[in-house]
Formats: sequence, C-alpha cells, structure tokens
Amino acid sequence: MNKYQEILKQYWGYDSFRDLQEEIITSIGEGKDTLGLMPTGGGKSITFQVPALAQEGICIVITPLIALMKDQVQNLRKRGIKALAVYSGMTRQEILTALENCIFGDYKFLYISPERLDTEIFRTKLKAMKVSMITVDESHCISQWGYDFRPAYLKIAEIRALLPGIPVLALTATATPEVVKDIQARLDFREENVFRMSSSGKTWRIWYGKRITRLKNCCISYERYRAAPLSMSATDDGPKKSPNYW
Repeated sequence: MNKYQEILKQYWGYDSFRDLQEEIITSIGEGKDTLGLMPTGGGKSITFQVPALAQEGICIVITPLIALMKDQVQNLRKRGIKALAVYSGMTRQEILTALENCIFGDYKFLYISPERLDTEIFRTKLKAMKVSMITVDESHCISQWGYDFRPAYLKIAEIRALLPGIPVLALTATATPEVVKDIQARLDFREENVFRMSSSGKTWRIWYGKRITRLKNCCISYERYRAAPLSMSATDDGPKKSPNYW
C-alpha cells in the first residue's frame, strides 16, 4: 500500500481508488502540471485532496461554486482535516482572519472564488503561505472557447507567477479539444499533460506534448505527441487500443 492509498484508507475508508484517480494523483504528486477530465460523480475531489494531504503546506482550490466550497470544507472538517473558504459576501475581517489562519494555522485547504484572486489582501497574504499545489475546478471557465467563460479565471496565471515551481491541477467534467489546449496554455502548463475518463468510467486517454512557450500577449504551442488511447476493465488481460480519440 503506497502513501496515497494509506491516506485514502485513513480519511475515507476506501481500500482502492476509482478509475483514473490514482493516475492523476501520481502525476500532480510528482510536481507535473496536470489536466483531468472526469465526469460529474467521477470523484474529482479525491484527486487533489489526497495528494495535498501527502505534502506539507496548503492546497489552494479555486472554484466558482460557493455551495461546493462550503460542502467540501464541512466534509473535510468532519474527517479532522483543517480547511476553510474565502468567497463573496464575507467581511474584510472574516477574510483577513481566514487568510491569517492559512499562514499560521496549519490548514491544508483554502477554497477561494476566482474573483478574490485579484484582491490586494489575498495576494499579500499568499506570499507568506506555504503552498503545496493549486487546484482549478471547473477549469473550462478559463477558455473563451468554452460555454461558461469567466474572465476572473485569467488571473490564475498571475497567481502562478507569484508561486514559481508550484504545480497546478486543472479539473473539469468535459471539454472540446480546443478547450483542452486552451486550458493548458492559459494556465501556463510547462508541458501538455491530460488525463481523460469516459462517462462509463472504463476508458482514459493520456496526451503528452512538448513544452509550451508563452510570450507576451500570445501563446505558441509546439507540435503535440499523442499516446494511443487505452481501454481497460477489471477483467481485461491488458490494455487495448481504442479506435476513437474522443
């Protein structure tokens, strides 16, 4: 049993991960920028909660869903894991107290709405935090090619610049090939690295690519290399090539 399985067992009571979870966890745990495409109900939260618990420091979780923030913070606290959230509607003192706790209170998760990333108080306090990783939920919102573009997501690249070397895990339920490419470019991925699960939970696709070079006001992505998709099930003897990429 590896360290991730031990954490899963300790806090969630499960003996093994669901399809694709461990692959994503291993990737982000190795410090690689990672994009995970998993359907709703596929267990996305485990893919950042487990690796964050395996590392020192706090995980910054960026999500536009306030109800999800509150629900996940509550569930983590029930498991004895220190987590908090910063979102619209909180007073300045409430926000200040929460951010101070992230610096001095040995918290493991800070959930924050994308609109709060551009505030002076957050950026000032962020510099004093020991951040282990950044998670971007609903990451399709960063792409103007997507159906739910939110300009505030574009500030995430600036946050990355304040935290050099800290890996980012981007998560979304679905994305077109254009959006997949755009997410990685706008989040300043060092390399293309995508894991995809089908709605059946039985297949996943892994994309690899050369380094993404980002220039001022533009992005150049060099030729990508695509691994053959794999299709596996619990009864398969080994991976089989799938005829379709998407």
